[in-house]
Amino acid sequence: MLKVYQESFILRTCNCDFQGQWRPSAILETMQETAGAHSHLLGCGRDALLKDHIVWVLTRSEVHMHRYPKVMDQVTVETFPMPNRRWFFPRYYLFKDQDGQLLGYAGTLWALLDMNTRKMLPPGDVASLIPNNSDLTPPMGLPSTVEAIEGEMHTVFRMPQYTDLDVNQHVNNTRYADWACDALGVEMMRSYCLDTLVINYAAEVLPHQEMELQIIKAANRCRVAGFHEGKMHFELSVALSPRK
Repeated sequence: MLKVYQESFILRTCNCDFQGQWRPSAILETMQETAGAHSHLLGCGRDALLKDHIVWVLTRSEVHMHRYPKVMDQVTVETFPMPNRRWFFPRYYLFKDQDGQLLGYAGTLWALLDMNTRKMLPPGDVASLIPNNSDLTPPMGLPSTVEAIEGEMHTVFRMPQYTDLDVNQHVNNTRYADWACDALGVEMMRSYCLDTLVINYAAEVLPHQEMELQIIKAANRCRVAGFHEGKMHFELSVALSPRK
């Protein structure tokens, strides 16, 4: 059983932002794709689960970056799951440069979703397909909840678009990072990068659900929470540092 999955690739312009640096949403995309590739090899990938009308969904993500690679840099991603916690499956990631130096790390919590009822499912037989990685040391604890930020709040509305949606027929988890960077604005993103990104996914966002985004900025931090008809569907927070 493959305990750890590793993949190396060269950053292309499509993976980077307007300053040639690895885009936060592209980091989440890499996490999503490597998790999918590893799950496929373990026998619990998308195609295998869909036979029973089940898919993987994210409930939490937390990313920490020490240094951002740029266009044409090589990045190696290592990912591995840890034993499930009740209905949740932790998975961790290490990002390294071509010399093996650590660029950053991340942790996620995954769950199983019934495509027919749109409700979470218990681990069931899937748990038996996860390798026993209790001998491995994760780079962090379980992904955290989003902390409150004090400051003035402003609100914008955002209707999910074609490019936001994925094969599960809802807004893809990676798109929330783009929504956060859009909320920060071009000038802020020109001067700063995300040290930390924490996303809590409370409920999926469907194509017809216009989201009320409540945004609070304070010093080097920002919090974005998305509501539809008074119900919170997600919240995220970022911590910023000057670009190098």
